[in-house]
Amino acid sequence: MPAPGCPAETRYSPPYFLAALGNGGLAVSFFIYLMFLLPHPATPIPVFEDIAAALARADWVSALVAVALAGVLWFAWRHANLMVWNVRACLAARRGPAGVCAPPGAAEVSMMAAPLAGAMSINVMFVLGALFVPGLWSVVEWLFPGALVGFAAMGWLALRILTRYLARMLTEGGYSGAQTAGFGQLIATFALVMVAVGFAAPAAMSQTPAWVALGVLGSIFFLSAAGVLGVAWLVMGLRDIKEHGIAPEAAPSLWIVIPILTVGGIAAVRLSHGFAMLWPESATQTAWLPVMAVIVSVQVLFGLLGWAVMTRLDYFRTYLGGERLSAHSYALICPGVAFMVFGMFFIHLGLVKGGLIAPLGPVHLALIAPLAYLQVRTIRTTIRLDRLHFGRPTGAVEGPSQARGAGS
Repeated sequence: MPAPGCPAETRYSPPYFLAALGNGGLAVSFFIYLMFLLPHPATPIPVFEDIAAALARADWVSALVAVALAGVLWFAWRHANLMVWNVRACLAARRGPAGVCAPPGAAEVSMMAAPLAGAMSINVMFVLGALFVPGLWSVVEWLFPGALVGFAAMGWLALRILTRYLARMLTEGGYSGAQTAGFGQLIATFALVMVAVGFAAPAAMSQTPAWVALGVLGSIFFLSAAGVLGVAWLVMGLRDIKEHGIAPEAAPSLWIVIPILTVGGIAAVRLSHGFAMLWPESATQTAWLPVMAVIVSVQVLFGLLGWAVMTRLDYFRTYLGGERLSAHSYALICPGVAFMVFGMFFIHLGLVKGGLIAPLGPVHLALIAPLAYLQVRTIRTTIRLDRLHFGRPTGAVEGPSQARGAGS
């Protein structure tokens, strides 16, 4: 059935979960500034007490902290709003004549956007708790089991959707290369990696060996599954693109490699902290610069490739100019967020911590500037998409609107 507020010819589709995912990622992107630029010597991440001390100074740093907090709150609200709308719309579609949120076939894998966005919700809640709840870190060891259960639930949902999809594909066939020409299948890999990085958070921050061990094992399991399936789908997607060419609507999927690498790289950083806690006698100082340089290089490669293809297909004018609507357009948000976030990791863990540039010096700030610009461009794209699909970028979400020749 049509999504709430939609004309009859416009139907809900699971890629709209990417709208919630992108807004959640933008909330985290503002938190990243606080993570790397605000001192927090007593905790692995900035918490309420660090924020309160910075705001009390009433200087230019306080102003920047206030802007970051406003960004976290606004996009966290948008994320929650869109998650509620997506869940309601998906349930309404399941109660309709078709009985499913996504039709069987190649499009069924798009349901993996649901656990992907759900895992982001847990991350956003953790950020909000750390920044706005006084004394939370004093009881954080009691919260890590809840986080592990939450990510396990998202992992179970992802595996349930994925195994049903793969079982149907392997037993019934019929998935032609023209249907899968693109990297859309990698949405499953993205979801698995997002669950993996969630498991890695307690592994990195907990002081309880049991929680660290569970986090490490859960993260390794989902990273392994993501790696195997990701390589297979990447190769098959390239083969299908070479044979059939990529459909304009699927062009943004070329950028999905960027957030997958970002989340996988952050998971690796977190796991290294977990290994050091479990086996301190064998822990060594990790040189992150070479590893992160490789990841950034591959991200830039796929960024340029996707830009060239979408420019050739006139994608941006068609799908951001209002001529057509596609829920898949929200896949444009995650790569911008992901490159900005991993760029901050690269600068601070690779260059600053590696002693190659001085913290808060001219070179340091000059390197952050293009990442901030990318974040602003990503926010502008998000606002444009929200206006096209939901009629406005603010307030309650009612449903996709209809543009000239739109289709979703």
